[in-house]
Amino acid sequence: MVETSLYIHIPFCRRRCGYCDFNTFEGMNSYLPDYVKALGKEIDSLLGQAPQGLTVPTIYFGGGTPSLLKKDHFEQLFSRIKQHVVISSNAEISLEANPETVTFQSISDLRNVGFNRISFGMQSAALQDLRILDRQHTNLSVENAVKWSRQAGFDHINLDLIFGIPGQTLESWESTLKVALELGVCHFSLYSLILEEGTRLKQWVDHGIVAQPDDDLAGEMYDVAISIMEEAGFVQYEISNWAKSPDHQCRHNLQYWHYLPYLGFGAGAVSFWQNIRAENIHLIPDYISRINRTDYKPVFPVSRANFQFTQMNEWEMIQEHLMVSSRLIHEGVLLDEFEQRHGIKVEEIFEKQIQKLKRQGLIEIDPQEKRMKLTRRGRSFGNRVFSEFIGNPPPKNLQNLMT
Repeated sequence: MVETSLYIHIPFCRRRCGYCDFNTFEGMNSYLPDYVKALGKEIDSLLGQAPQGLTVPTIYFGGGTPSLLKKDHFEQLFSRIKQHVVISSNAEISLEANPETVTFQSISDLRNVGFNRISFGMQSAALQDLRILDRQHTNLSVENAVKWSRQAGFDHINLDLIFGIPGQTLESWESTLKVALELGVCHFSLYSLILEEGTRLKQWVDHGIVAQPDDDLAGEMYDVAISIMEEAGFVQYEISNWAKSPDHQCRHNLQYWHYLPYLGFGAGAVSFWQNIRAENIHLIPDYISRINRTDYKPVFPVSRANFQFTQMNEWEMIQEHLMVSSRLIHEGVLLDEFEQRHGIKVEEIFEKQIQKLKRQGLIEIDPQEKRMKLTRRGRSFGNRVFSEFIGNPPPKNLQNLMT
């Protein structure tokens, strides 16, 4: 049985947030009907070439704001998917939503068409933070969104929160965590704000309109979050993610962190299959135009909307595998599984890096469970750990990994 997850990108927003550098667009909702039709065609084209008996354990609608789509849009897309693949009976089917875009009826529609996990961008409980982030919702809209989701039958509800916001204090961050925890959801994703080039927030900071974020304070906020979440009974299973129980972990994201295959659909979506990474063109009109072409018949897993793809060698995949799996807090890198997959032991090719990181107290190797994972200190310096495994020349005696 061959398994792969599906990611479907919905790049439409009512308003693009000031800190966002994702492939999203505002003021383009007139393209939405044609975009959904193009998605259907891409699903037919790509999955129509997929291996027979392909099974899908997770489907994730990300954005953008997928909650802007209507019930019939989702029904069309799910119908197309089911024509080509087998969706697992216990599949996790997720959707991202902005709190101000949903109603009880729209959430009920989502549940009725098959979604069983929903993720809301709460970001902060402080009005000042929401203004800095250029968010449109209020605490009441978050509270209502969670309440309606629970009433509609969603057991798996996630809230996204951001720390390290300009002007945010340790006390206001603790207050945000308290407010969020009181909503009684089963999963949290907590992210440190990154000022991305080309965003409005980066321009505001560069021009002195908004204060420069304090990296040291952000580090304190992360440490505080770890403690508060633990006290509340949540388990940190990945650097930025906490779940109430193993059953509440985001299985779709685990597909990425386990370095397993996924197929992406939509403008800017990325696919990873065997040793191929393919990326679709980003602009909505260009995506629709390319999907409607009839003079180009790509070979799976490349889409008509593709604008670049990379055929990776074993050495590149080894480095990526280590980087993404190292994010998993308790599981870490499973050493036997890694060796079986790549035909070589981690310790053979990264001995110096591993010894260095162990001396710094950032990673540990459990000889009984045969896994390499971050220490408590390593969670706060994850990027330092990941950088040790990326961009390295292959060992001289292992040049075969370059082919």
